[in-house]
Amino acid sequence: MAAAVVSPVGVEETVIRGRGGDAAGEGLYVERGPGAAYHMFVVMEDLVEKLKLLRYEEEILRRNNLKPLSRHYFALPTNPGEQFYMFCTLAAWLINKAGCPFEQPQEYDDPNATISNILSELRSFGRSADFPPSKLKSGHGEHVCYVLDCLAEEALKYVGFSWKRPVYPVEELEEETVPEDDAELTVNKVEEEIVEEETDNEENFIDLNVLKAQTYRLDMNESAKQEDILESTTDAAEWNLEVERVLPQLKVTIRTDNKDWRIHVDQMHQHKSEIESALKETKGFLDKLHNEISRTLEKISSREKYINNQLEHLVQEYRAAQAQLSEARERYQQGNGGVTERTRILSEITEELEKVKLEMEEKGSSMTDGG
Repeated sequence: MAAAVVSPVGVEETVIRGRGGDAAGEGLYVERGPGAAYHMFVVMEDLVEKLKLLRYEEEILRRNNLKPLSRHYFALPTNPGEQFYMFCTLAAWLINKAGCPFEQPQEYDDPNATISNILSELRSFGRSADFPPSKLKSGHGEHVCYVLDCLAEEALKYVGFSWKRPVYPVEELEEETVPEDDAELTVNKVEEEIVEEETDNEENFIDLNVLKAQTYRLDMNESAKQEDILESTTDAAEWNLEVERVLPQLKVTIRTDNKDWRIHVDQMHQHKSEIESALKETKGFLDKLHNEISRTLEKISSREKYINNQLEHLVQEYRAAQAQLSEARERYQQGNGGVTERTRILSEITEELEKVKLEMEEKGSSMTDGG
């Protein structure tokens, strides 16, 4: 017994059941169609259109400084880390769009926890997610496209968007001319066709006398036409009216081709003149700025010299005091070293004194015991 079911990603699959009719037995075989591997590309293209309807470019891309998605972004593996981050960001935004509060995931969050939260929200919308969560860790594939597509549909439902029926343009039907039925063949028509063929064959032969007569007539007609042209009978007013009527139609517009080298030469000359005119004005500003900077530097150098002259004796006093301070520090370090040495000697003498006291006490106690 065979039955057709729909997988979570929307691809039709054929399930062949065993003898007992149970799909969980050993007789279960799943066969997917030859176009199942390319179905995620179709889902991804639909997802991009749905995201555009939800204005994800203004609300997600510009705020987070992200690049827009291509038609096959989640269908092909390019950068797993970047794709997983984009998947989590879009999923959180779509869940918020669908009316459920969801925190934006961060880079340091646990990916397993983030995926489980997204799938739980997907199941709360009544969508099935019968696949392991590890399928979403790579950030691409049919399951990623399926989850985002379902969330986008729920967001569109919550926003109130509805798909309208397409309006097809009405094409005007041209009146077809019905040809006459020439199926009937009569004897008169056959005779007429035979006569026409005979006359055509006769016309194929050239008669030189007739040709000479025709050329003579043409020469006479041309001479007569030339005389008629010399004596024109056309009214001037009618001619002017005809010229005014036809004049708008005689205007010829030549479209400029951007590939023509003459246009490029003209543009070069135009840009050169613009650069020269702008350079004159800019050069004046730059010269003025240069003069101001040079004057400021001169003022700074003169004031620095004045300050150095005024504070020279103070600087010398400071240097002398600094030298005295360094000498005092050296003497202090030497004295401190002597104190530490004497302290060490004192501690050694104190230890020896303690030992002597202990020996005296022991001898005194032994003397009293002997008495």
